[in-house]
Amino acid sequence: MNPSAPSAVPPTQLLVEEFRRRLETFYAGLKLAPPYESVEKALRVLTTAVQALPRSEQERIVSSSDLQWTHFRRAFDTSGLARKHRGIIAGLARNRSSLDLPAEYDHFLNLFIE
Repeated sequence: MNPSAPSAVPPTQLLVEEFRRRLETFYAGLKLAPPYESVEKALRVLTTAVQALPRSEQERIVSSSDLQWTHFRRAFDTSGLARKHRGIIAGLARNRSSLDLPAEYDHFLNLFIE
């Protein structure tokens, strides 16, 4: 996304859609069913946090993968997703090389082994 070009889609919506996609990929890579209610709560947590920011900061987050992952990880943790399937995911995370997930998903996995 070009941050200087006006977007018809609000930054909050773009971030929530990206977060949802990341969560789907995460759980699919672990071969686990996502805990639906907690996923929805995580999406609401992210929405609330991002909507509280000025539009310029929202656009900055949209254009920065690092900032996105910071906010995604915070919403993942705050919403309780890091407590769901904890034992199973912790075991999988300890054998990281066997997982079919890109390294960026360590932002979530590390919450299970910290």
